[in-house]
Amino acid sequence: MKRVFSGIQPTGEIHIGNYLGAIRNWAKIGDQIGKEAIFCIVDYHAITIPHDASSLPRLTFEAALANMAAGLDPNKITLFAQSHVREHVELGWVFTTQTPLGDLERMTQFKDKSEQHSILSGLLMYPVLQAADILLYKADTVPVGEDQVQHIELTREIARRFNYRFASPEAPIFPEPKASIDTGAARVPGLDGAGKMSKSKNNTIGVLEPKDTIWQNIRVAPTDPQRIRRTDPGNPEVCVMFAYHKLFSNSDTVQMVDTECRRAGIGCVDCKKLLMENIWQTLEPIQAKAEYLREHPSEVTDALVSGADFCRTIAQDTMQEVRQAIGLLPLDSRRP
Repeated sequence: MKRVFSGIQPTGEIHIGNYLGAIRNWAKIGDQIGKEAIFCIVDYHAITIPHDASSLPRLTFEAALANMAAGLDPNKITLFAQSHVREHVELGWVFTTQTPLGDLERMTQFKDKSEQHSILSGLLMYPVLQAADILLYKADTVPVGEDQVQHIELTREIARRFNYRFASPEAPIFPEPKASIDTGAARVPGLDGAGKMSKSKNNTIGVLEPKDTIWQNIRVAPTDPQRIRRTDPGNPEVCVMFAYHKLFSNSDTVQMVDTECRRAGIGCVDCKKLLMENIWQTLEPIQAKAEYLREHPSEVTDALVSGADFCRTIAQDTMQEVRQAIGLLPLDSRRP
């Protein structure tokens, strides 16, 4: 990896699926390549569906704070807000003019989200802006979940098409970035047991959620539907609580829960209490860091300003190449 780019939307509270599936891995990448690990709060993407403008600034700040509390150290990596670097939308527009409509209509996420929300043109163009986010920094690696691989393939196609039309094979402007799927990343199911954890499904455990609220949600979460009475043996493999034990409990605890559930040696409430203890061991230091950052908000805003300054320099250089390649008049038109 030479340069890595990835982003997260500020559309709701950061949950344990975000942490285990992405943020934890991002911190490891930062340890490897430092400031060339660029992570973005993608607030422009957040407005591709109807949104509350009054809450977006707070959500963007909270997303940055949560990422920092969960392990992204701005002294090591680069963290910034997408809207603070205007070249994202400029390059997004350039790519929009070069991307066939059919390529966008085939995107699975567009089909899925258009069933949930009013269809705004921004939702259709979402993957083009995502391509601009990545290619603006000429990132060669993009750590994403499996649901984003199709978008990265489109990013590669956009880069390939642009290079073919406006550059030469010997001197391409954009690399063709590869998606990096962390095979060790957790696939975190939702609290309802129906598919993966998702803000849109309201089945999450927030990384910064109060301990009492987490417990209340776990307490009423479904378990093995065949285990009606305390004395009924269960099948842990169909219980979302056991899936969480695999993520948060040590191997001895996982084995004990597996064995005792099958022979009705442990009840669901006791199983959940044990799980809550182990989840809290992970979340308590994150929440302590978040509380510190809330008391020192300038550390978050300073990190975003510094990150945007770093990224803006790269972005401006890239756009200078792009403008020249596509034949735009130089910014100082007095020069030939």
